[in-house]
Amino acid sequence: MSFTRRNALKTLAGAAALAAAPLTSLAKSDDIVIGSLHDLSGGLDILGKPMQDAMLLAVQEINDAGGLLGKKVSIATMDPQSNMQLYAQYAQQMALKDKVTALFGGITSASREVIRPVMKRFNTLYFYNTQYEGGVCDRNTFCTGQTPAQNVDKLVPYITKRWGKKIYVVAADYNYGQITNDWIKKYAAQSGATVVASDFFPLDVNQFGPTIQKIQAAQPDVVISVLVGGAHMAFYRQWAAAGMNKKIPMASTTFNNGNEHIVLSPAEADGIVTAFSYFESIDTPNNKAFVERWHKKFGASYPYIGELAAATYQGVHLWALGVKKAGSVDRLKTIQALETGISFDGPSGKVTIDPATHHCTLDIQIAECQNKKWKILESFKQQKPVDTAAVCDLIKSPNENKQFVIKV
Repeated sequence: MSFTRRNALKTLAGAAALAAAPLTSLAKSDDIVIGSLHDLSGGLDILGKPMQDAMLLAVQEINDAGGLLGKKVSIATMDPQSNMQLYAQYAQQMALKDKVTALFGGITSASREVIRPVMKRFNTLYFYNTQYEGGVCDRNTFCTGQTPAQNVDKLVPYITKRWGKKIYVVAADYNYGQITNDWIKKYAAQSGATVVASDFFPLDVNQFGPTIQKIQAAQPDVVISVLVGGAHMAFYRQWAAAGMNKKIPMASTTFNNGNEHIVLSPAEADGIVTAFSYFESIDTPNNKAFVERWHKKFGASYPYIGELAAATYQGVHLWALGVKKAGSVDRLKTIQALETGISFDGPSGKVTIDPATHHCTLDIQIAECQNKKWKILESFKQQKPVDTAAVCDLIKSPNENKQFVIKV
């Protein structure tokens, strides 16, 4: 399941009319080259641009520390423009023409599932650095973002204890939204709560009046938003304009990824609760130093460093540690090195690759939006990606290549 059928057809039909995005290569012939394939334009550029910036900072740090294996690391960048056909085209180009050692890319699950088989076919290591619905089991792929077993598992019990047992879900209409809704149902049932209704929206929808009326009629105790991207930000504005943010509290698994809390006014965003591995407000020496380095490179006015940027930054450093341990950029040797359980002390805390699933053990924070900032309410150390560990074991079954999906 990816985008809705209507959007998928529209995306493919429009792809032929798009001009090819230029390749921005900072690579030299003797560099170790990695690929960046993130949406730098299109509907998801608000998410993709910070991920690209995170790669630039991580590579600068690696090179400032002496590079890898006596060489500098360079980035080859392409912009798929939030278009699935371009994702496929550029992923193949990076593997075959640019010969990247590893590719870092994809935001939606649809883009990941376009990239992943291309990278596997051409034996190019792939890092997916986005929080997602979980379940990918592929030895060639490493997922550094949080899964529902790490954030939804903590968010649902918190909000049902605080606000009540009746949940209404509004979600993006593709893999992430659909499957995360099932995880919400699972953890709601474990908390003695119920999902009274779930509504799904294509990524280009920006009118939510009828849905807000449905929510008013259902009278839930809390709304959980699993909305994604710039168009969906309109939901929060329309929700506040209807006065609903004063009547029904809201939580989200995605709010903050696109700097929604910065773009919206405090009157529209205050009080929304979410759970992520990373917030810029994490009060640790590692994170303070990371934020300082970020602003030194990108400017003091940079709006906010979010979850996807932190996961991408940590993903690049994990890859580099794997290469160092392997003593080689050879794909299989790097995979084997990463499977030893390599850890990186990053801005979100200690991040450790789980050998069996190729996902990461992470710290998780629950936080509330207050005046364009995040107040951390609760912290959970070293949460394992158990949603995949129950079914995915790449040590026992290294040739596994699928996405396990929750059954509800």
